[in-house]
Amino acid sequence: MRFLGLIFFLLLAGCQSNQQPSSQIGENNQALAAHGAMDGTGISETANILKGKVLERIDADRYSYLRLSVESGETWAAVLQADVQVGDEVTIPNPMPMDGFESKTLNRKFERIMFGVLAESEDTQRMIMDAHSAVTEAVDIGSIRVDKASGPGGRTILEIFAEKNDLKDRKVAVRGKVTKVNANILGKTWIHIQDGTGDSQSKTNDLVVTSQDSPAVGDTILVEGVLRTDKNYGMGYVFPVVIEDAKVTKQ
Repeated sequence: MRFLGLIFFLLLAGCQSNQQPSSQIGENNQALAAHGAMDGTGISETANILKGKVLERIDADRYSYLRLSVESGETWAAVLQADVQVGDEVTIPNPMPMDGFESKTLNRKFERIMFGVLAESEDTQRMIMDAHSAVTEAVDIGSIRVDKASGPGGRTILEIFAEKNDLKDRKVAVRGKVTKVNANILGKTWIHIQDGTGDSQSKTNDLVVTSQDSPAVGDTILVEGVLRTDKNYGMGYVFPVVIEDAKVTKQ
């Protein structure tokens, strides 16, 4: 089970929707190969929970390397890139220790490092799998053509992607047809909408919205909320654009 957990942790970054393959895959394979070659001699049994204070954080590609102060002294841990700061207390359930791990990205060899996932990322992981990854596809509801929202904040989905830097942290309005709904994830409803603009190849035709409202797939809705850009929900997943805590009105 520990080996399967490590495979999941290392390969998850390569299974992301809307992201390009990473050069870090070579380092992932090195870790897996190292694990297989050790036959248990380089890995000891681990405690169920690793807790510590962050003394240092180094981000490299999709990973955060954390130097932690723990009861026994100091140790290094590697997690998928996380928004933690020096001084934060973190918890890593069921970490996997590895001796002699070499990070080619950092050009550094760790005498011992603990691989794992931050406890607070577990719900985020489920949200990503349900609401954003390719594991669950949007429903094909046929040809879509929706009129642009009116008013100064009104934009099409393509315009939102094209103007995202100017629209960052501003209130926008967009009208679209609901293609996917995932309710009660992290206390929100995650809605995908399309309006007939944008391009499926460049992923500029589908907009993610979070709300307390719960429309149905196929509904045409008006969304009003604040546009966030490059929103990092942890686990290495970043939404280029998302409208958060939106008011949703069925049209």
